Amino acid sequence: MIERTDRNGAHFAFTTRWGGVSTSPYGELNLGGAVGDDPAAVRENRAIAARSLGLDPADVVWMNQVHGADVAVVTERQPAGEAPVVDAVVTDRPLALAVLTADCTPVLLADPVAGVVGAAHAGRPGLAAGVVPAVVRAMLELGAEPGRITAAVGPAVCGRCYEVPEALRAEVAAVVPAAYAETSWGTPALDVPAGVAAQLAAAGVTEPVRSPVCTLESADHYSYRREQRTGRLASYVWLGSEL
Repeated sequence: MIERTDRNGAHFAFTTRWGGVSTSPYGELNLGGAVGDDPAAVRENRAIAARSLGLDPADVVWMNQVHGADVAVVTERQPAGEAPVVDAVVTDRPLALAVLTADCTPVLLADPVAGVVGAAHAGRPGLAAGVVPAVVRAMLELGAEPGRITAAVGPAVCGRCYEVPEALRAEVAAVVPAAYAETSWGTPALDVPAGVAAQLAAAGVTEPVRSPVCTLESADHYSYRREQRTGRLASYVWLGSEL
């Protein structure tokens, strides 16, 4: 099952864990290739997801995510197995960009007028390192304008559930104050989606569409904090009706 939103010529899609061929503990629609799942199952799942969105699987750009803030500018299809080692990608070509998550926050961006899209993997380290403003800057270098960028923030662990040590909360909140949070049971927490929204606003990208889904609370989504050994969700952004 895949949730899709179309806005102003931009397309955003977020997978759930259902509808693929992977078996336990990755069942069913695991899109992550580095979690121990059968590579053939992952390839089939990626093909299933892409085709359900009207995309050619070869036109989907993946990342080898490392919880940093580096951005890659993509100008052509990826050779099989050659994903850039970054946590954000941008392109002005007819390609779809994908982010893998299982509690981290996927950030999707599009300026249909400029023909530019961007995607970022904003985990706690990436948020603090500035991956969100970095991906916006990279889009601007390709001709995008902040006021035209449409943003979607996908399913992620929420601030009510993302418990962290007090020292870690203080460290991240010193850089991104909006991420300061408290769990529903009264302990220190971080709200990464709120931090992402604040960083987008500071970059001039206002009113992002934020998913109401907390991956830790939702049985329909993968959660590393809940399950440890599990699959990965994918979030996609692209322009136009088809690639």
